[in-house]
Amino acid sequence: MTTIQLEYIVAVDSYRHFSLAAEHCCVTQPTLSMQIQKLEEELNVKIFDRSKQPVVPTEVGMEIIEQARTVLKEAEKIKEIIQDKRNEISGELRLGVIPTLAPYLLPLFLQKFVERYPQVKLKIAEFTTEVLIEKLKSNQIDVGLLVTPLPDNNLFTQHLFYEEFVVYLSKSNELMKKNYVLARDIDVRQLWLLEEGHCIRSQIMNLCELKHRYQDSTTFEYEVGSIETLKKMVELNDGITILPELSLQDLNPDQIVRVRRFESPAPVREVSLATHRNYVKKRMIDALKTEILEAIPVAMQAQGEREVVKV
Repeated sequence: MTTIQLEYIVAVDSYRHFSLAAEHCCVTQPTLSMQIQKLEEELNVKIFDRSKQPVVPTEVGMEIIEQARTVLKEAEKIKEIIQDKRNEISGELRLGVIPTLAPYLLPLFLQKFVERYPQVKLKIAEFTTEVLIEKLKSNQIDVGLLVTPLPDNNLFTQHLFYEEFVVYLSKSNELMKKNYVLARDIDVRQLWLLEEGHCIRSQIMNLCELKHRYQDSTTFEYEVGSIETLKKMVELNDGITILPELSLQDLNPDQIVRVRRFESPAPVREVSLATHRNYVKKRMIDALKTEILEAIPVAMQAQGEREVVKV
């Protein structure tokens, strides 16, 4: 039994496809298949049911794969011991980011991180929260940037900052006359939201029981795919949307006048780093956390009197 064979069975489990797993492991499919077959012969069990598409682990295979993930994580720690002794930060760090954070948070710290840690190969991909959690648990990524609290206790989270929600209005909207807004002021019939799958959607629905008011509305049908599209739809139509604070960075003067903040206690979303509880690459993840916090205003790093909205 070798760690290479363990990597192969974990890859097949992650991708549920021998060709994709082989591509991920940078080997040919026959090589990967042969090594997995050798492992099965040595253990005298079938790890995968090849008669099904996509391929799935057998009952005993699931237990073997789970143990293989643990073994590989422990083996990775040997590299960390060497890095600690050499006082260096290097290697590959796979980062997943939710789409409502990525375009606004990444530009704040990414360039400095790359310049400060040239020996780190940073691989970044966007995922919705649900997908990101699954990729963390299956070890397809090392760390996630997302909104907490999470419903999954198997993940370890480190809070970073608290981002306020603000209201973005069309110029003809009645709320333009107000300096501050209450959640009950928002007319659900005019509200534009992101499509299902984005955690910010469920947070806005939970904001002061907005979900209940939504269910009572028969004309509420507005759903789009990105925050930038939300802004455009409000500007071109009579409507309202709710945005995270970092998305205001590039607004021009005409757009800034459309923004209204909530009355205290302001609703916020809690942004965190998430890892598997038995995570490795601690030095790289700590470096990532430090760079993010250096880029975020100190005032956003404490909750204060603001209210965290549930996901």
